[in-house]
Amino acid sequence: MNRPLHQILIKPILTEKSVGLTKLQKFTKAVIKVKAAGKENLQSQLADMKVRKYTFMVAIDATRTEVAGAIEELFSKDNVKVASVNILRVRGKSRKVSMKRGQRPSVGSTPNWKKAIVTLTADSPNILELEGA
Repeated sequence: MNRPLHQILIKPILTEKSVGLTKLQKFTKAVIKVKAAGKENLQSQLADMKVRKYTFMVAIDATRTEVAGAIEELFSKDNVKVASVNILRVRGKSRKVSMKRGQRPSVGSTPNWKKAIVTLTADSPNILELEGA
């Protein structure tokens, strides 16, 4: 990897939806309905089913391999391994900027950016800093 980490990973995205990716809320209700077993058995099954997905804002020219390498290097003390990386471009929204009285408003836009959804392997631990709990 030629670039420093701070040029690839800009910041983590901790929204309600991205934090919800780390928990299987849909499957939790289904397992509770199907399984009427003991609590400790059910909780161990839910812990095994936990999906480890984390969302990051990355550089606009970052590739999947660069993002995976940066995540593994950044969290190497926790022994984190990346299973897959999904990258999507987010278009900037158009905005109207009001001008002085009597002038027409100018139209601009927020910048385009790139989002990476990183899935960790099943045997790697959770990233506690990004759990949002």
